[in-house]
Amino acid sequence: MFTKFLKDRRGSIAPMMAILAVPLIGGAGVAIDYSQANATKASFQAALDSTALAMSKTAATQNAADLQAAATSYFNALFAKPNVTNVSITATYTGTAGSKLVLNGAATLKTNVMGVLGYDHINIKAAATSTWGDTRLRVALVLDNTGSMSSSSKMTALKTASQNLLTQLKNAALLPEDVYVSIVPFSKDVNVGADNYNQPWINWTLWEAANGTCSNTSYKSKSSCESHAKVWTPADHSTWNGCVTDRDQNYDVTNSPALSGGTLYPAEQYSSCPTPLMQLSNDWTALSAKIDAMQPAGNTNQAIGLQMGWQSLTAAPFTVPAFDSNYQYNQVIILLTDGLNTEDRWYTNQSSIDAREQKACDNIKAAGVTLYTVQVNTGGDPTSTLLKNCASSTSKFFLLTSSTQIITTFNQIGTALSQLRLAM
Repeated sequence: MFTKFLKDRRGSIAPMMAILAVPLIGGAGVAIDYSQANATKASFQAALDSTALAMSKTAATQNAADLQAAATSYFNALFAKPNVTNVSITATYTGTAGSKLVLNGAATLKTNVMGVLGYDHINIKAAATSTWGDTRLRVALVLDNTGSMSSSSKMTALKTASQNLLTQLKNAALLPEDVYVSIVPFSKDVNVGADNYNQPWINWTLWEAANGTCSNTSYKSKSSCESHAKVWTPADHSTWNGCVTDRDQNYDVTNSPALSGGTLYPAEQYSSCPTPLMQLSNDWTALSAKIDAMQPAGNTNQAIGLQMGWQSLTAAPFTVPAFDSNYQYNQVIILLTDGLNTEDRWYTNQSSIDAREQKACDNIKAAGVTLYTVQVNTGGDPTSTLLKNCASSTSKFFLLTSSTQIITTFNQIGTALSQLRLAM
């Protein structure tokens, strides 16, 4: 009978359409459901990506349960569709080689027409990864503590600016090892700490020649004492105030480890010895206290401050935390001064001291260290060509004409450094 029905030419379109209806309708339904599934999956992925980006701001400070709850809540606020059920989000944070947040999501999409064919749902899966903070910072603050910093509230502004910068850097450190800072106050000399008088990296030759007593008290220096055939007795090293002057040339412009000979730091009993420096540290309380302790006095020798700042980042006698091969490292020196060079171990003319400093700047930049220079020019001094040339680029030289600009400039530098470390 069915064979007869097919051979009948009368009204043949209708029976053929009846036979074809089921696959045609099924095919259209499948297309509709898959089109809906693709759109839903795209929305699901976009919501997961947004959640990963948002959660990266707090992931390092949350425990696993809080991170999971926050990620689920944030995702649900972005993605809510009545035909999608069984939504699950898992969040995993690791901070061992930079920071990494991985989100995995799954859900079930209810189908419309495909249910007729026995497929009542489509599974959706997606993943999103956010990585950041694989760059670590080592920053040396080389800060002018000379007598002229007492004028125009410059020292007060420098302390405020430095404290604000420390806060920015602290906030950029998700792990304790992410950011280290050293602080090098300078005048003509740098103070390495009087408690280091027993250290082998101190050269006592100059100090002992100027500090001691002669068997004939009429003679006040070693040279005059001994030239009159008297006996010179150096003072006890424990009476040293902690100041050192420039190393022998050319060690005065390099970061060679202080091990022997001219690499050693010559002790000097400089009367305007600044606050002792602080080597690389992530003890933010101690760093803050060091800034508060700074006091202005003495003449200007930018070169020794710059060299010592570089040394603090890289080599003995300072303790430099080991690099982790899982991270990239950026080393930065910020040099701030309000005056032109006036005195170092050898010279009292600016051009000679500047020539030594330029050599140090060239060596620092050649070593891949980023150098910011800040000239605070409230007294009408010429713009320092030296400081402009020393900076790593023109954008990293700042000419300031008021003390309040120190605060805004350090904030600008701190923002740039923080963004560099936390770049996604």
